[in-house]
Amino acid sequence: MARVLTSALLGIALLAAWLGAACFVASVVAPAAFDVLPTRTLAGALVGRVLPVLFWSGVIVGVLVLWMGWRMPFPESRTAAAFVLVAACLTAQLVIAPRIERVRAAIGGPVDALDPSNPLRQSFGRLHGLSVACLGAGGLAALVILVLLIRATTRNAP
Repeated sequence: MARVLTSALLGIALLAAWLGAACFVASVVAPAAFDVLPTRTLAGALVGRVLPVLFWSGVIVGVLVLWMGWRMPFPESRTAAAFVLVAACLTAQLVIAPRIERVRAAIGGPVDALDPSNPLRQSFGRLHGLSVACLGAGGLAALVILVLLIRATTRNAP
C-alpha cells in the first residue's frame, strides 16, 4: 500500500509540475514575449525554444504515468488520458513543429509581413492553432489524470 501511495504521490507531483509549467508558458511567457520583445519574430523564436522542453517533458511525464499504471491498478480513464498526453506532446513536437519550421523557412522573413490572404501565412496560422490545440489537449489530459490520482489517493489514504 505504501508503495502504491508513493507512486501516486510522485505522479501527482510530476503532473502538477508539468501542468503548472504548461499554464505558465501559455499564459505568462508567450504573451510577455510578444508584448516585450521588439519583434514578433524574436518573440516567436523565444517561445519556439521553450516549447520543445515543454513537449518532451510532457512525453516523459505521460510515459511515467503509463508505467505507473502497469505497476499498480489503474482505471482505463487514467491510462487513456496518459496516452492522450503523450500523443498530443509527440504530435506537437514531431509533426507540427517541423512543419511550422518549413513554413517559416519558405516565408524567409517575418510571418506578419505577409498579406493575411497569403497561403503561407494561412498555413502558418493553421499549424500554430494545431500546436496550441495539442498543448491544450495535453494539459486537459494531465488535469484529468491529476484529478483522478488525487481522488484515488484521498479515497485510499489511511
